[in-house]
Amino acid sequence: MKLLHQSSPDYASFRATLNRRAIPDTSVSEIVAGIISEVQSRGDQALIDLTAKFDKAQLTSLLVSPAEIEEATAQVSEATKKAIESTRQNIHLFTEQSKRQDWNYTNKEGAVVGERFTPFDRVGIYVPGGKAPLVSTALMTGAFAQAIGCPQIVAATPCGPDGKVNPELLYALVQAGATEILKVGGAQGIAALALGTESIAPVEKIFGPGNVFVVEAKRQLIGAVSIDLLPGPSEILVIADETGNPAFLAADLLGQAEHGPDSEIGFVTTSESLFEQVKVEIEKQLPSLSRGQYLQEVLDKKCFALLVDDLSEAVAICNDYAPEHLTLVVQDDESIIPQIRNAGAIYAGNYSAVAVGDFLAGPSHTLPTGGAGKSFSGLRADQFQRRQSIVRMDQAAIANSLETVQEFSRIEGLDAHGESVAIRLRG
Repeated sequence: MKLLHQSSPDYASFRATLNRRAIPDTSVSEIVAGIISEVQSRGDQALIDLTAKFDKAQLTSLLVSPAEIEEATAQVSEATKKAIESTRQNIHLFTEQSKRQDWNYTNKEGAVVGERFTPFDRVGIYVPGGKAPLVSTALMTGAFAQAIGCPQIVAATPCGPDGKVNPELLYALVQAGATEILKVGGAQGIAALALGTESIAPVEKIFGPGNVFVVEAKRQLIGAVSIDLLPGPSEILVIADETGNPAFLAADLLGQAEHGPDSEIGFVTTSESLFEQVKVEIEKQLPSLSRGQYLQEVLDKKCFALLVDDLSEAVAICNDYAPEHLTLVVQDDESIIPQIRNAGAIYAGNYSAVAVGDFLAGPSHTLPTGGAGKSFSGLRADQFQRRQSIVRMDQAAIANSLETVQEFSRIEGLDAHGESVAIRLRG
């Protein structure tokens, strides 16, 4: 972990690379397009063949059976069940506060206008399962749909070589309201959710994070299906001044790095002393962690640390980089937070551990990555709701609207529009 000073001649060129956009890799796009075409043309058989190729599993059934759910439930400890229920409850409470509510008011012409919000009927949630069974992601996607009241929640997650889904993950999916569970991951799992096959009907919207192939599949299938956002490999940016606790900050950096070698971690500070302490803490904590290989690879290849002159430069870096997670530990964070435009989630203060947000707090940990935070926000309750506007008028409201509508009709050459209002008054 090397520190680059703002005064360094290499700083400007490196700084420019942090102004990211979530632009797909051409080679990934081509591979994903081929997978989608396979699923579209060959349905179930394509899913079976691709699962054998990528996950080394020989599937005889694509969907999890009731017997598999019963078997998995018996294997899950009471401690795990309790943890899953705690997170599910927090998500439901958070959803209740943040979901959109129906409303209406009467405008100055006398028309009653408003919006109504209804759950999607059939949603798909994707849960990665390659390097670790992301039990929390099952809840951070499915439990939102459950709380909103989506009647059909279809999960897709990769199985192991034995053709089974991890028991804890399977149990979490059921607790999060999954009504069907597809044992297929990757771009092929996304294609199955979006397009449907013989075994599974298509969904209306897809939610959830994944690797670059999953994200690219979601991107390519927009139109065939709605998507939530573009959440890819995990990343964190830490901004801290001299008030930062080096042990805590090092732990947050390592926590996000352990997702895998495609994770990214960044540290921006106004204090060289703090950087040196964080570096020591990383070296101290690293040997005791089980995923050391991933952690070291991220530290070697996907890690940056910058020493800046002031916090205004740190804020500018954050807004360019648009991190999935921002840990902000500065003396006056309340003055800095309003300046942060692009960040999936903000963790303010030394004691705001990112892992609590990942597993328990209530907001979804499904967040935009790779610079997509400039265009997308994190997964929200209202994304599981359809929105419809409503207009209700009486004759007086029509009369009050006629002059303006006729003027727009004249300007745009759409006389039938104006006549559709005038005809209601002639009678």
